[in-house]
Amino acid sequence: MGQRVYNQDLELILADGAAAVTADGQSQVGGAAAEKKLGPGRFEGVLIVDVSAIDIVSNDELYHLCLQGAASGDDAFTTVENLAQLTLGATEVRPGGAIDSVIGRYEIPFTTEQHDTVYSWVRLYVDVAGTTPSITFKAWIAERY
Repeated sequence: MGQRVYNQDLELILADGAAAVTADGQSQVGGAAAEKKLGPGRFEGVLIVDVSAIDIVSNDELYHLCLQGAASGDDAFTTVENLAQLTLGATEVRPGGAIDSVIGRYEIPFTTEQHDTVYSWVRLYVDVAGTTPSITFKAWIAERY
């Protein structure tokens, strides 16, 4: 099976993979937090995550990659809603995980409209746990057709 091909818009890159993520925080592009406006209306997309390295050596490493949305006018993300989530890590700690997570591409469909609210601003937040957490990835948004 081959990978789907998505058009990549440089304005929709959420993580450039320049450095490993070892602590909780917002993903970065060029050393700065990446926040994107997808609105004003409903947007249907796919979050593409290309993992190039993942540490699960201690069997307790866990990574939650959360695509968070904020309503129009809230580019400070004072109130967020998780629009999509990818959980990677060791089988021992990953909910529902039958195998250890591996490097490669992950595709997560999402929409910016949840419970009758459109979240036009998005960012990728990474929550890490474990003895020696370290994950390196690129992430970007593609429009779903």
